Amino acid sequence: MFHRKLKKLIFTFLAKRMVKEYGFGFTVNNRCIFNNKTKVGNDCHFNGLRVQGDGNVSIGNHFHSGHGCILITSNHNYVGKELPYDSTNITKDVSIGDYVWLGMNVMILPGVSIGDGAIIQAGSVVTKDIPDLAIAGGHPANVFSYRDKEHYFSLANVKNS
Repeated sequence: MFHRKLKKLIFTFLAKRMVKEYGFGFTVNNRCIFNNKTKVGNDCHFNGLRVQGDGNVSIGNHFHSGHGCILITSNHNYVGKELPYDSTNITKDVSIGDYVWLGMNVMILPGVSIGDGAIIQAGSVVTKDIPDLAIAGGHPANVFSYRDKEHYFSLANVKNS
């Protein structure tokens, strides 16, 4: 128990030094790597997430991630003047809304936005935007269901009051 609390304190301390800004309740339970363009909202919990690339990352309030998640913000330029790719990168921002839950080993590619209340199934590769309240999964991730809107907003309103 003590070991777990100490680990959380250390990982949270180190993560706070990496990100551009963070809100209250920023908690890191396992090793995470952020770039210095990452903004994190309030009450966010990370269990092993890595930001790869130079793009901006915006994470809303009440976010939760499983272990092994990767947010990619830069890719090699494969349409440049060399093969298989040239020395430049293509950078696109990643945006994640409020109350988003990423399962274990989720990968989010550059330029993707994930809407409020979305859930991404473990092991998914997110290649395109995911709308609010969507439940998505797979390779590539596709929306296969939605949260109950009334139930979601009744819980969100209670938590925000």
